Amino acid sequence: MTIRIRRRRIADFPDLVTQRLIHAVLAKQAASYEDPELDAIAMNCTLKEKAARKVERTSEKRAAAVVLHNHVGEMFNGVVTGVTPKGVFVRVSNPPVEGRVMRGEEGLDVGDRVKVKLIGTNPRLGFIDFGR
Repeated sequence: MTIRIRRRRIADFPDLVTQRLIHAVLAKQAASYEDPELDAIAMNCTLKEKAARKVERTSEKRAAAVVLHNHVGEMFNGVVTGVTPKGVFVRVSNPPVEGRVMRGEEGLDVGDRVKVKLIGTNPRLGFIDFGR
């Protein structure tokens, strides 16, 4: 039985493209794809990989917000992981999650060890809010 995959769907299968190229080289045959076609396949694969990573990050944030939802008001030890125009971010170790410092973020810098209080979560949006 031979399974044939239409070329426009090949971009979903980078391993198959690589195998076909290796097979052509080993068989001393011309490559199955021209350079512009390989460029398009690579670009499509990169876009799909980025989209998959975004979905994974969003899912992890939502799961973390669900896990912490019943811990509002509790204190956590954390480390400042980012200071951006959007806010200051802290990673706590138990459970290992990251959230935004919504109150008391003034003067914090990356690497600072802080004690933060969980002031809220939003599982739908994947938000975890801390205060000091």
